[in-house]
Amino acid sequence: MNAATVSALAALAGSVIGGLTSFLTSWLIQRAQAKEKRRERETRTRMEIYGQFIEEASKLYAAAIERNDVQISDMIALYTLTNRMRLISSAKTIANAEKVLEFIGETFLAPNKTFQDLRDSGPASFADPLREFGLVSREELDLINGARM
Repeated sequence: MNAATVSALAALAGSVIGGLTSFLTSWLIQRAQAKEKRRERETRTRMEIYGQFIEEASKLYAAAIERNDVQISDMIALYTLTNRMRLISSAKTIANAEKVLEFIGETFLAPNKTFQDLRDSGPASFADPLREFGLVSREELDLINGARM
């Protein structure tokens, strides 16, 4: 082979390698960006559902403390959110959501309490049924995000 041919082949090989490198780099960057967007969307969806669950459960828990006349329709929103969580959440998160549902149901069956009753019985008697659910949900979100939050 003459020098011109070798030089031309070297230039062609360099161009091919450079092009492939550029293509591979772009592909890897786009893949990483798509993965990050998917993770952000998943996190946002879970945060919305968990937040709605906490709001609905808080309202229903307050109602359960004050009255005993639970209606099935009162609990439907929580059951709906729990079932939505079943699609995307861990078994531990679901188990804690179910504990909240059970606790609220039991609270509706317990004697009514006034604010004065709660105050007189002290902070130990006032349960926070959402504490464990909140901690487990936070743990799950941190796991999804690689504990970056």
